[in-house]
Amino acid sequence: MEAAMGLMRRIPPKHTETALSTLLSLLPEHSSDLLSQVDQPLQVLRDVDSGKDFVLCEYNRDADSYRSPWSNKYHPPLEDGPYPSLELRKLEIEANDVFAIYCDQYYEGGISSVYMWEDENEGFVACFLIKKDGSKSGQGRRGYLQEGAWDAIHVIEVGPEEEGTAHYCLTSTVMLSLTTNNESSGTFNLSGSIRRQMNMDLSVEEGHLCNMGKMIEEIEGKLRNSLDQVYFGKTKEMVCTLRPPSELAQVRLPNS
Repeated sequence: MEAAMGLMRRIPPKHTETALSTLLSLLPEHSSDLLSQVDQPLQVLRDVDSGKDFVLCEYNRDADSYRSPWSNKYHPPLEDGPYPSLELRKLEIEANDVFAIYCDQYYEGGISSVYMWEDENEGFVACFLIKKDGSKSGQGRRGYLQEGAWDAIHVIEVGPEEEGTAHYCLTSTVMLSLTTNNESSGTFNLSGSIRRQMNMDLSVEEGHLCNMGKMIEEIEGKLRNSLDQVYFGKTKEMVCTLRPPSELAQVRLPNS
């Protein structure tokens, strides 16, 4: 199992589904662990009742059906699927409306979904999802890539309230995949994933949604900086080392 997880951490996100399917056939006894610990690229489905798209993941899935955060119905229909409580469903609706605005402002388009469910420790868990297609045929407003995808998964465990405060444990994963194919850059492919965790004890005076939003905003900034330094920064460094820019190639060192 440890070797399988190490392998999945090194697999490009666009090949995760194929690699995971192969590992499940090799390690059927660890299927539940693999499915719960391995993040896969997000998929999208249309909610015919609300006319909106929603993101699919393991957190809104039961059997082969997925619950829409907009209509609170399963697609395809499922009779005995789990649902959040009325109070939690009210918070879920509000979170989806707010997060849709967040997604539009930060990502200039994209699809977002928020799912919530009760926890065994008298708290609850919330999952915030963003899928941005940055390709030329994508739904974003800046589609310059031949292929491009940004999948963000934020899972927050919220503990029970104690003396006006609650403990928040946020685990965030971002999967990036992009391909260019034009005259200036040629064919170029870059993909990878990064995961970070954050724990905070915050006052619930302003509400859980406000606290969760601040944590997601902060950790997404850190993740973007890490991706910029690790993936783009290192790639640029390696490319410039192997193939120096034309203006540097013309420089000649003086004779010793």
